[in-house]
Amino acid sequence: MSGFAGGISIPGWSRIYAGKVRDMYIPIDQQWHDGHDTMLIVASDRISVQDRVIPSIIPGKGQLQTALTMWWFNQLDDIVPNHLSTMKVPDEVRGRAMIVQRLRMYPVECSVVGYMTAALYDEYQRTGSINGVELPQGLREGDKLPSPLFLPARKGAVQANDIDISFEDFAYIVGLELARAMRSISIDIYLRGHEMCARSGIVLADCKLEFGSSADAGDEEIVLADEVLTPDSATMWLAQDYAPGKPQIVMGKQFIGHWLRKCGWDRDAGTPPPPLPRHLVTTVKKRYETVYSMLTGEK
Repeated sequence: MSGFAGGISIPGWSRIYAGKVRDMYIPIDQQWHDGHDTMLIVASDRISVQDRVIPSIIPGKGQLQTALTMWWFNQLDDIVPNHLSTMKVPDEVRGRAMIVQRLRMYPVECSVVGYMTAALYDEYQRTGSINGVELPQGLREGDKLPSPLFLPARKGAVQANDIDISFEDFAYIVGLELARAMRSISIDIYLRGHEMCARSGIVLADCKLEFGSSADAGDEEIVLADEVLTPDSATMWLAQDYAPGKPQIVMGKQFIGHWLRKCGWDRDAGTPPPPLPRHLVTTVKKRYETVYSMLTGEK
């Protein structure tokens, strides 16, 4: 079973960063900032779980993620501008890459949670709150929350954990005005995504978003970057299977975390995660394809 692991040589481009699932390149002749800097972002078929890269690939995943992100950019462009410049990319990465505006990325991740996901339920049972936000008593796993919660995190390096932070810490990092604006935009994106997913038979339980601004000094326009509302960056359930009060069937990679725990792997022990068995690779691929088809109407 073949796939695209990334990290290839692309004529005319120099790789400057290898992320958990995406690689970034700049033009070889780009020596300084001229107000029109661009980058090539290439989505590999790598998969990251619990902030660790799994030594397996999901064939076709990068292409699906890129195509779905492009689709969502079109649905969200009245809420926030995005960093896309063109889809005319080198043949070596056609279909899985975008040429984008080079941004000054904010070192935070903006999550919005609308449902009690498995990842949050343990904390809620212990404390009655999520990241310090008090919630009503008696919520079950899978229940819809009274209103969406904005949960920021400080970005970790490759193979390092993202760290949940309070809104006050978030505002300290980016500034209070920007923090309030990013919170508002993030919630608007979640609400739009939730509405559109519902029309397609999908429950959007949460999403993770990243933003940047122009590299020009003093420019603080908020620009949506990276991927958006994909099975890698959001928790999605099929509406036909949704049943509050029990674990949900997740249409992405999250269930791999359960398999890793059953294997006895501890992400904090310093050992790499094990490769996935073939049947899990097939299951993940099928779920990504299902989400893409349901949302876009394309096969």
